[in-house]
Amino acid sequence: MSLTHTSIEQLHTWLAEPEGTNIEFKEAKQNYHFDKLVEYCVALANEGGGKIILGATDRRPRQIVGTAAYAEPGRTEAGLHERLMHRIPVEEILTADGRVLVVHVPPRLPGTAWHIGGRYLKRAGDDPAALSDAELKAIFAETGPDFSAELCPGATLADLAPEAILLFRQRWAKKTRDERKNGWTDIDVLNNAELLIDGQITYAALILFGTRLALGQRLAQAELVFEYRSSEASGPAADREEFREGFFLWQDAIWQKINLRNDRQSYQDGLFRLDIPTFDEVPVRESLLNAVAHRDYRLGGSIFVRQYAHRLEVVSPGGLPPGITSENILDQQNPRNRRLAEALAKCGLIERSGQGMNLIFESAIRQGKPLPSFAGTSAYEVRLTLEGMVKSTAFVRFMERLGEETLRSFSTYDFLTLDYLHREQPLPEHLKARIPGLIEAGAIESVGRGKGTRYLLSQRFYAAMGAKGVYTRKKGLDHGTNKALLEQHLRGQGNIGAPLAELRQVLPAESERAIQSLLLEMRDEGRVVLQGKRRWARWVIALSKDEND
Repeated sequence: MSLTHTSIEQLHTWLAEPEGTNIEFKEAKQNYHFDKLVEYCVALANEGGGKIILGATDRRPRQIVGTAAYAEPGRTEAGLHERLMHRIPVEEILTADGRVLVVHVPPRLPGTAWHIGGRYLKRAGDDPAALSDAELKAIFAETGPDFSAELCPGATLADLAPEAILLFRQRWAKKTRDERKNGWTDIDVLNNAELLIDGQITYAALILFGTRLALGQRLAQAELVFEYRSSEASGPAADREEFREGFFLWQDAIWQKINLRNDRQSYQDGLFRLDIPTFDEVPVRESLLNAVAHRDYRLGGSIFVRQYAHRLEVVSPGGLPPGITSENILDQQNPRNRRLAEALAKCGLIERSGQGMNLIFESAIRQGKPLPSFAGTSAYEVRLTLEGMVKSTAFVRFMERLGEETLRSFSTYDFLTLDYLHREQPLPEHLKARIPGLIEAGAIESVGRGKGTRYLLSQRFYAAMGAKGVYTRKKGLDHGTNKALLEQHLRGQGNIGAPLAELRQVLPAESERAIQSLLLEMRDEGRVVLQGKRRWARWVIALSKDEND
């Protein structure tokens, strides 16, 4: 679950807090409706963040009454992320008076508001209520005006390419399954997408549909420069092209340019030979969309796309939006050009929930490639690098064997958990909430018990590697075999026995707690006895009646 660790003392401090603080107390003795929890998370985030405490009375003096709601907090945390696309830690605290759950709701980012199903909420008594238009307007104005929503002086409909508007209209009709949109005029489309205000052209309309001449005159920096470099050497690019026109006029052309030099990497899976492109179309298009939607158009630089044999770099002017870092980019969304992002969402090119970056990460993991990198990103530019080389074909085969239906059910954090385990890296605390679901899906297995529990990819991965023996070694000995090894060692020590430290050498892969648990089971079975105390304690084989005689 989370890195949050609340002390009993802190919990009692919250219980004594006066009214008006950002803490919600709910008795929830047996259960608490998940939809209501989601709504309160949205409302609290919009008011600066806070805590939802289940298992305590609301009226002072507040008392802990205990709660049976959400028996598996990790699953609840995962469910909240799936609904809201924000990481919301759910912490379980066991007190003398009962079990308490603390839901730690982070604050919204400046200039953004959380919503569920398009409903922007705040707290109002026992039930969340909708934020007013004035309140929403004030929130969205926190980070300054939206450049893409501003009017472009002197721009007219003649500055927009009809064929670009046509592509947008067709996509919008398909996305909404509303063929009536195909009958709209260009002015209808622009008005309904809020790209035309009182008959005047917004910068968002120019960025999406502008002709080459119009952009050159009115917003020359709204261009994308493509370069292909056959080596790391400096100097002129082997191929270079400038795309200075509306996004809908070049979006397919840039992909075709990249795909011209897109090698296929082959691998064998049983009788079948499968190919993986060095540059997959989905993450490439998502990277370009992110650059167009979130770059800072007030700066004079262009977007640069640099293609090398095995990697692609997308560099866009302006740093990450306020509140966004390379660490939280999968959880937080803060569109720099809101009107532009809304238009792209209307036609289905991007999701308002900001899932484009999630798709980029998931694609890299599924194809056995290194994770996308933001190395080199600064306050002045965002630098995204997509690595194209497949590092582990065995991991790709493992993913294939999990099945498409299973993979569709995975979240980005499920994929990240599998990636960490595959690379044998320590699992971050926030990913541990994903473990139960991945075990249930047959993707990973647990080894050991208690604090000594370890996790590894399931047997399917090692079968895909052709390394079933490695799986057996990593899985370790089973419970009964471990006890047999301990017993064998103690029999060899006779009456002298062995201290716990020595027995840890017998099972080096097991924790001290796990070995103690095994020994206690063996004692209960009458197989061993403990002699002495503390530093002199030694485990000795229990002699049978015949052996004593």
